[in-house]
Amino acid sequence: MKLLLVLALALNLIPAPVRYSPEKDKTCFRKEIASLEPWQQKEAYRITVKGKKVKVEAVTKEGKFRAKATLEQLKAMGELPQGTIFDYPRFRHRGIMIDESRSFKGKEFLKKQMDAMALLKLNVLHIHLDDSAGWRIESSAYPDLTAKTAWRVGRTYHEWEAGKYKFTSADDPEGYGGCYSPADLRELVAYAAEHYINIIPEIEMPGHSMEVGYAYPDVLCVLENGKRCTGAWDLCPGSEATFKLLEAVLKEVMDIFPSPYIHIGGDEATMKTWPLCVNCRRRMEEEGFTDVKQLQGYLVRRIEAFVRSRGRQIIGWDEILETGVPEEAVVQSWRGVSGGEKANAMGHEVVMSPNSHLYLNYYQDLIRKEPRAVGELTSLRHVYSYEPVAEGMDESLVLGMQGNLWCELVPTVEHAEYMLYPRAFAIAERAWSPASVRDPLEFRDRARKLVGVLRTKGYNTFDMDNESELAQSGYRTFDAFEKAKLQGSK
Repeated sequence: MKLLLVLALALNLIPAPVRYSPEKDKTCFRKEIASLEPWQQKEAYRITVKGKKVKVEAVTKEGKFRAKATLEQLKAMGELPQGTIFDYPRFRHRGIMIDESRSFKGKEFLKKQMDAMALLKLNVLHIHLDDSAGWRIESSAYPDLTAKTAWRVGRTYHEWEAGKYKFTSADDPEGYGGCYSPADLRELVAYAAEHYINIIPEIEMPGHSMEVGYAYPDVLCVLENGKRCTGAWDLCPGSEATFKLLEAVLKEVMDIFPSPYIHIGGDEATMKTWPLCVNCRRRMEEEGFTDVKQLQGYLVRRIEAFVRSRGRQIIGWDEILETGVPEEAVVQSWRGVSGGEKANAMGHEVVMSPNSHLYLNYYQDLIRKEPRAVGELTSLRHVYSYEPVAEGMDESLVLGMQGNLWCELVPTVEHAEYMLYPRAFAIAERAWSPASVRDPLEFRDRARKLVGVLRTKGYNTFDMDNESELAQSGYRTFDAFEKAKLQGSK
């Protein structure tokens, strides 16, 4: 088996397949996949090459599509090895999140990224459709969400912030932004379906919602003097107007997106205005709450029930664990891994996307040579080192893993691709390939070759040929790197 793994790695494929043998496999394919989970069987395939004849076996069109991606990579590398490739995924959720609120890039950009995702066998595109910096999906029920907040003054989030959070209109020459029409989004959904990618829409609540209050002030908290908390970061969980808006928008979202999962955010609510709000205090009294944090749990549970009543399941960032998480909610761990581990122990399905490893807006090499970013050094090797199933976790409840590209500092298509590739390669392999595939040096060789393929297809990737020694080492700080070098020289 070890020899077959070594042979599989020699194919220059990303993600690495489960098995490659230079011989023809005589086992019945259906018999070979019989022990797999049903979702694995759907994506499983076998390719047999004998002479000039190529035979693809799969039980679904999706499996054949995965095989096609493998053949496309092999042909791009100039090799079609004789023998048998047998393959299936480790996790069902293999995702990338793109933040369209902070930096709107449009449907052609997303289609292009789905092309790359399909080549990598990534199957989830999570789109962050709204945040304080802009609402990106047109709503017939609440048209001012885009009419008043889809364009702003300031190309980057921080320029907008420095300019005192000014919104503007589409016809303003200084305006930056844009939005998706329902027709645009249905076009994206259809394109995703052709590539066997599920688009998960995110409608953020109750925090990160300054733009919603700007467009519709009745969702803001009210002080005892009757004044609205203008400019508040959070929606008011004490106001029925908040739920009316959220449910109307979510209904429109679910009419467009067939995804079984709807992301509702739930992160970083400040809750600053809630103790001062007459509506929030009334809600707390009615529900018997003693802490304003319980209001977030109330909102999440109420929205979850609404989404579930329409046959869908919510995903929320790991903060939803703190205020009474609904039983059927999926928890997405972003503040490290502890949220995912806790949710897993509670019996929740989890998606692992810790900022410690999978935040693609973080620096991927030395600050002096990279465009402005945030966070600690998160190199290709560091991303590749991540194992989503920690000791003691129930792997059956780990849906998978996801890289997140937040775009406060990523205003262009070219910059976004630079941050995505090749780190998305590492996410693809860790999410698809067996856990035993984990040689970072060997992976780097394959990644360099695939970078070349993407560049011929017009993608703007990170320059692996000039990656620093520190980034290649996988260390996150100079101190740790220098200490390791010193110890190694003794």
